[in-house]
Amino acid sequence: MQKLVIHNGKIITPTGIITKGTLEVVGNKINAIYEGNAKTSNGTMIDAKGLYISPGFIDIHVHGGGGHDFMDGEVTGFLKIAELHAQYGTTAMVPTTLTGSKEDLLNILEIYDQANKINNNGAEFLGLHLEGPYFAMSQRGAQDPKYIRNPDPVEYQEILQRSNNIVRWSAAPELKGAMEFGRYLRENKVLAAIAHTDAIYEEVVEAVENGYSLSTHLYSGMSGVTRKNAFRYAGVIESSLLMDELDVEIIADGVHLPSPLLKLIYKVKGPHKIALITDAMRAAGSPPGESVLGHKDHGVKVIVEDGVAKLPDRTAFAGSVATADRLVRNMIQMADVSLLDAVLMMTSTPARIIGVDHIKGSLSVGKDADIVIFDQNIQIQETIVGGRHVYSCSSERTG
Repeated sequence: MQKLVIHNGKIITPTGIITKGTLEVVGNKINAIYEGNAKTSNGTMIDAKGLYISPGFIDIHVHGGGGHDFMDGEVTGFLKIAELHAQYGTTAMVPTTLTGSKEDLLNILEIYDQANKINNNGAEFLGLHLEGPYFAMSQRGAQDPKYIRNPDPVEYQEILQRSNNIVRWSAAPELKGAMEFGRYLRENKVLAAIAHTDAIYEEVVEAVENGYSLSTHLYSGMSGVTRKNAFRYAGVIESSLLMDELDVEIIADGVHLPSPLLKLIYKVKGPHKIALITDAMRAAGSPPGESVLGHKDHGVKVIVEDGVAKLPDRTAFAGSVATADRLVRNMIQMADVSLLDAVLMMTSTPARIIGVDHIKGSLSVGKDADIVIFDQNIQIQETIVGGRHVYSCSSERTG
């Protein structure tokens, strides 16, 4: 079996950092991790040159990149998105849809199957995330309003029966039928997430009791404190911060959430309950300018500026153009989070949330060899997926 030896690096492990260590890979698994110089010169040798050797980044909410969107429904697009994000340290991702018709979603299921079989040069696909179409119209953000509707058992049961690759589904829990929907997802081992919602605390409590366990892009597309007849009601934001039963994901691009909110979320929830997500649309990795959110032919036109996508009238954000390295860097620089905790929120926590922490999310013997090497500024030097090089900023190799 192919052997890979990465030496002379700072290895980020679940228990701390080995300041000068070696990591050995056999096939697609991590075979050994130890302090000191490499004990063998067999196989491909990589000198980390004192840089960090980290678990690969796991993005559980991403829509596109490199000029492609998963909603385009093209195999080539799926592959190019995976390759683009691998350049920024993502070794595994959950392709995410937007609100659309049933036919659109069923088509994406088929395209995912086709692309997944031949995805060898980019981040690994971990299953699909259906974001919508069961949302509150008032919190739709940039989601296309013509497709927004209440949960329909006939529809969602058909969709889930057509594919085993749906791993999470985001919906507004206050909608008619949303509790039944949450229970059905839980019974079918699909992660139910709260998103684009105007729910109040009492409705969130009921949602948690009926299967919902994650808040999708905290603060974005969700209710905060409201007043009705002079009485205050906690919204989904406060409920997500308060309830230990809920994990949260955050777009730490430095735009969707400013520094004080990043600090607040980290202080309240802690790194083991926070997953960093890019929520990236097609313009990730591309220069500023005009772009499209969703399908390239009939999606929503947007403008990319100030490091974020916006609706043309600039009244709302319309998706992120972040990459995973930027999220880790921002948490360190903007939220005063340690490197270990920032990496944890981009690796171990999302792996646990999506149910793959037994094989991914940390550098441990026996786990998948998903590895990134980066410098002190989180600039990616190497990306390795399942023991295979998928990106290198240098062509230097020995062995």
